Amino acid sequence: MTQGLDASGSVVRRWQLAAALKAHREQAELTQEQAIEWLTSGGARWSRSKLSRVENREHHLKPREVEQLLDAYGVTDPDTRDALVQLAALPRERGWWLSFGELPEHWGSLLGLESGLMGLRDFQGQLVHGLLQTADYARALMMSINPGVLSPAEVERRVALRIARQQILDKDPPPQLHFILDETILQRLVGDRIVMHGQMRRLLAATEKPNITVQVLPRDVGGSPGLEGPFTLLTLPAPIPDIGRTEGPAGSLYVEDRDVVRQWTLRFGILTQRALSCQESAELIAEAMRSFE
Repeated sequence: MTQGLDASGSVVRRWQLAAALKAHREQAELTQEQAIEWLTSGGARWSRSKLSRVENREHHLKPREVEQLLDAYGVTDPDTRDALVQLAALPRERGWWLSFGELPEHWGSLLGLESGLMGLRDFQGQLVHGLLQTADYARALMMSINPGVLSPAEVERRVALRIARQQILDKDPPPQLHFILDETILQRLVGDRIVMHGQMRRLLAATEKPNITVQVLPRDVGGSPGLEGPFTLLTLPAPIPDIGRTEGPAGSLYVEDRDVVRQWTLRFGILTQRALSCQESAELIAEAMRSFE
């Protein structure tokens, strides 16, 4: 499990590179010790700890280091070599969110991953996902969760960041997003009726986008995997495996264990089956919107 991730804009590229290089080492049937023996025999300055940091995404590789590893692993295909070397050669980007000033660590981690997001599957039982929130809903939510804690200026800064975060919805090509919301979210008054009307209208608009799937889990579905709480599955560029994320009062928790991620994937599949169809969900959201007029 991973609780803290690099918040730089190049985090996803580094994850891609680390995953690809580890896969090539394993395909070459080399242990880390054997790889280091090969590297050092040619005069390269490598150690077991350095290679471990590379594969754990803790070391920013230089292009020549990538070439050395590819030589050690016997990777000769020019397209493969060029693609991986280019991942290391691209400049380390400054995350767009850094212009918003100091942020909680888990925010930078999430935004860093979302910058390279290919797909997302998310279940929420209490509130609308941040990527679909209106500014008014986000503002009311922050003031409800943290009454009297955040100054008006800080609330507005965080609202602006949350809305700016939604820029990934306009990427070309855009990520594939699948949201499942518990029906109670449509009925829980966050802010006032005007805020909720606007939020329902925003949800309804999202159902019309080809890259966004919105389903509602009805109250009468009974017991379901959703009772364990909200969770998200993040799909990043290959060969990075899907990772899980959940959030609570203690912050964010990232899960990379393959067995756990597989369990979460099955949970999401069950919720998809038990939730209303996309059409039925859109009709229920429209009904909720009208109820707040």
